[in-house]
Amino acid sequence: MKINDPQVLAEVGAAFARYERALKEQDVATLDELFWASPLTLRYGIRENLYGHAEIAAYRSGGPGYDIARTDRRVVVTSYGTDFATTNLEFERGGRIGRQSQTWVRMPEGWRIVAAHVSYLQP
Repeated sequence: MKINDPQVLAEVGAAFARYERALKEQDVATLDELFWASPLTLRYGIRENLYGHAEIAAYRSGGPGYDIARTDRRVVVTSYGTDFATTNLEFERGGRIGRQSQTWVRMPEGWRIVAAHVSYLQP
């Protein structure tokens, strides 16, 4: 298995950048598209645990947007073979340090997030 194949890193990096752009622009349709449309998908958020694409999509469309303004501090993208990768982002928001991790899998329709986690370090 090849770790960090440049072609795979470029593909996942582009998908990750698309996700980040959609998040900052509150483009719910793109965010929904980038999560795998499966009941097996999960997202652990700062205030919520969501199981399955339907719960994730309902959460995103269930209310007004929120301010996602933050300073990205460090991004690590790692690929394992040609069809599996992780992205990890450290950010700062309101004086707090946060972490965002995503597991990406190449599906027939393209790279999709199958698991995600967002949290803050305790002060």
